[in-house]
Amino acid sequence: MRSEAEGRFHIMDVFSLTSGPRRAMLRTEDGVHLEALYEPSPASVADTAVVVAHGFTGSLDRPAVRRAAAALGRHAAAAVTFSFRGHGGSGGLSTLGDREVLDLAAAVRWAREQGHARVATVGFSMGGSVVLRQAALDRGTDAAPDAVAAVSAPARWYYRGTAPMRRLHWVVTRPAGRLVGRYGLRVRIDHRPWDPVPLSPVEAAARIAPVPLLVVHGDRDAYFPLDHPRTLAAAGDAELWLEPGMGHAENAAGEELLDRLGAWLVRR
Repeated sequence: MRSEAEGRFHIMDVFSLTSGPRRAMLRTEDGVHLEALYEPSPASVADTAVVVAHGFTGSLDRPAVRRAAAALGRHAAAAVTFSFRGHGGSGGLSTLGDREVLDLAAAVRWAREQGHARVATVGFSMGGSVVLRQAALDRGTDAAPDAVAAVSAPARWYYRGTAPMRRLHWVVTRPAGRLVGRYGLRVRIDHRPWDPVPLSPVEAAARIAPVPLLVVHGDRDAYFPLDHPRTLAAAGDAELWLEPGMGHAENAAGEELLDRLGAWLVRR
């Protein structure tokens, strides 16, 4: 069960049911407003909605996120995308995977409100850590997912073993870095350190079963080496796909991988 902020989410704008895509502003349990997009796929015979959690500096309107949602939506009854707090048109400040579990929970509940009995989550990089943590923290609630896939996710916090991650830590921890984040990367970052330190992705992976879990990682990921996916998969007794030639997160996910991923999320 969730050990973090309790309560319910709310939809600010009420939309009538239509056959086409529709946008909404969701409100999380802690009062943050999130932009979200629901895209039904009438051609699909599945009754699974797939909720896509983007990586750090992403948003629902970024081309890589739109491409992933379109590919996954070909297998599912609908795709739901949203922008994490501090990103895109959403409010709030990014907490780098901590309170973002509340954002994902709001999106999952919204997908269920559209009539989908089954909801799967897939996250990329930071979003990968969030889908793991949210599945563990929301077990037994109406926000619990029915299948989870983490792509290019870290296994543990504070990793600085690669040059891209050292640059990311500079952006997050330094005032000048946060200015670069706001004006260069278009992400608004909370300056406050974690207190307490949130459940780590690898600890969360161990708590997800019996929900099916898939861990996907590229062997050319410049951010997190292969010990991260292997640790996650071992902790969660998960299926592991190590993708030859793949780099990092949604920008590196090709059509063939997204197609396989969509099929796995709906089948499982």
